Amino acid sequence: MDDAGIYARESTYLDRYVQVGVASGRVLSVSFPREPDEEAADAHDLLDRIFAYLEGVEEDFADVQVALTLPTDQRSVLERVREIPYGDQIDVETLARMTSGVDHTDDEDLNVVRTALDENPAPLLVPDHRVRDGPSAAPPDVEQKLRSLEGL
Repeated sequence: MDDAGIYARESTYLDRYVQVGVASGRVLSVSFPREPDEEAADAHDLLDRIFAYLEGVEEDFADVQVALTLPTDQRSVLERVREIPYGDQIDVETLARMTSGVDHTDDEDLNVVRTALDENPAPLLVPDHRVRDGPSAAPPDVEQKLRSLEGL
């Protein structure tokens, strides 16, 4: 994925567009706007894969490089989120237990986990919808449809 730019395609399942920002071979962002960026192109291999996922193809996107430009502790949380398998869900406390340097009994550390989920730059590729009691960076209606798609 060496091409750079903004790519968007309308999803009838989500009733929104799926928009992906790419630079230097990495995904910078995934969003779900009602209207795409004016310069967005609709042809991209990653969008093809995302739309196959939205049609029910099991996909983990593990090979997609996501630029997680967040503080180190939040980046560590989101790296663990990427390890949650398709169709599985965990809670915030379990995610904290999975994350090195985060204490699942410390309220401040649990807030770090919730903040990381809320500020996730690439929901779906970093599947925060699989954390059942945490916030998602995706709009609530999109989060629910992603959960439903995976039987969560």
